[in-house]
Amino acid sequence: MAAELTVPQLSEKHRTTLDQALDAIRSRAYWSPHPEHPKAYGESAPADGLAAFEAVRGTRFDLGQPGTDGWTGGEVSPFGPELGVEYPHVDPDVLLPAMKAGIAAWRDAGPETRALVCIEILARISARTHEFAHAVMHTSGQAFMMAFQAGGPHAQDRGLEAVAYAYEEQTRVPGQAAWSKPQGKKDPLELGKTFTAVPRGIALMIGCNTFPTWNGYPGLFASLATGNAVLVKPHPRAVLPLALTVKVAREVLAEAGFDPNLVALAVERPGEGIAKTLAVRPEIKLVDYTGSTEFGDWLETNARQAQVYTEKAGVNTVVVDSTDDYKGMLSNLAFSLSLYSGQMCTTPQNLLIPRDGIETDAGHKSYDEVVADLAASVGGLLGDDTRANALLGALVNPDVKARLEAAAGLGEVALASREVVNPEFPDAVVRTPVIVKLDAGKPDPEAAYLSECFGPVSFAVAVDSTADALDLLRRTVREKGAMTVGAYTTSGDTERAIEEVCLEESAQLSLNLTGGVFVNQTAAFSDFHGSGGNPAANAALCDGAFVANRFRVVEVRRQG
Repeated sequence: MAAELTVPQLSEKHRTTLDQALDAIRSRAYWSPHPEHPKAYGESAPADGLAAFEAVRGTRFDLGQPGTDGWTGGEVSPFGPELGVEYPHVDPDVLLPAMKAGIAAWRDAGPETRALVCIEILARISARTHEFAHAVMHTSGQAFMMAFQAGGPHAQDRGLEAVAYAYEEQTRVPGQAAWSKPQGKKDPLELGKTFTAVPRGIALMIGCNTFPTWNGYPGLFASLATGNAVLVKPHPRAVLPLALTVKVAREVLAEAGFDPNLVALAVERPGEGIAKTLAVRPEIKLVDYTGSTEFGDWLETNARQAQVYTEKAGVNTVVVDSTDDYKGMLSNLAFSLSLYSGQMCTTPQNLLIPRDGIETDAGHKSYDEVVADLAASVGGLLGDDTRANALLGALVNPDVKARLEAAAGLGEVALASREVVNPEFPDAVVRTPVIVKLDAGKPDPEAAYLSECFGPVSFAVAVDSTADALDLLRRTVREKGAMTVGAYTTSGDTERAIEEVCLEESAQLSLNLTGGVFVNQTAAFSDFHGSGGNPAANAALCDGAFVANRFRVVEVRRQG
């Protein structure tokens, strides 16, 4: 097929970006080509983005994919409105062979061309960030500013990070080599050798409800940049952001002279559960999944023909030992507990506080005082409904609301959840966090703090000492996993002890955060999201291991 986008054009547009991304993953310094501020996209961008989002509502989203055998949809915004978009339902027996047909030409294009095409896809998505923000907001329940940043530039950064790692890993081996082995007085043995990065085949990316782009882009672009075709299976309540992504990817692939079917969309009918069916098909060689531990474990056990990358659930913990900035600690924790109603896989759940209290710059604080002061800090942060709506967003589904309501019966409530009215979206279910006091001194194998309670629920757990807190931290990370660990201490010895636990159990640690960086936020190109070393996830976003096994190197030797 004729290419409207040539390799020289792509190189001129994007080679500098690729080089900068490569520098960033090596230095781990701050860098991003995607602006975080809405005004950076032009004066008309907010209105244009909203208009584009509204224009797609109530329409049939035709991608021109092979194997379309019907239409399905049914997304309802957590803020209330029905989206009314119909998506193609596909017959995998037709679609998967069509996807496989384009892989050889994509493979032969080489790592650099693939990277540049991927960056062009991301650049076009970036130009439509306002539109994507509304799509993410109305499928995830994130408030607009978070949907804009996390669903836009931060997600695009994570996609670009995966492209950079993919390029780095594929180009470790030269494309060709002249091999000559001396044989003394005889002529040397000589061979010409070529080395080709060969993709696994078709990758299945199973999207999540809460962060469809942020969690979806790393796997999508890691697989695509390493030469694989990618079948995107969105969460049924969060289809639109990934459908828009697939549409952009197909357009760019076609313009660059490649088969658009290298990226395709598979949307399920209500209750159909096609992820299980697709994940075990022999054509599927890679699976990326973010979601529940139960289904993640099922994939790891049953999709045996594929390399499976999972981000599941964990029990995120903060150890509170001491602090030299009590007010800053409370403020930082309050924001972390409140952001997006605690519906982040990185939100702290267990706050481990010695029952005898802690030393602070404001004097000794008892366990009860620390918990009461934290409750007051959360209450103050969310006391104004306008600010509360901007931070909390909406509860993503009824299960979160049910867990929130049940949490109040698990122990003494230090901070009760309250309903917040969203005047713009009166049907939105908005709730402030609940903080429940629990005691680790009473052994209970069914204790609430030993399992994840996803949503705006936190447990202030009284422990006998910081040493006991570290024992409980180690146990929960080892048995349940953790995406994040936080700690506050003024003791060097305690800091080293906490660090040792996290090193041994492979948990990402944040120490003494009191300013504008929060334990539940990570920066692409610098921070690793998850470690792949504890039960919460078997992969990290993003490192070399996340991309290296998505391809193999095949060697051809030629005599003479």
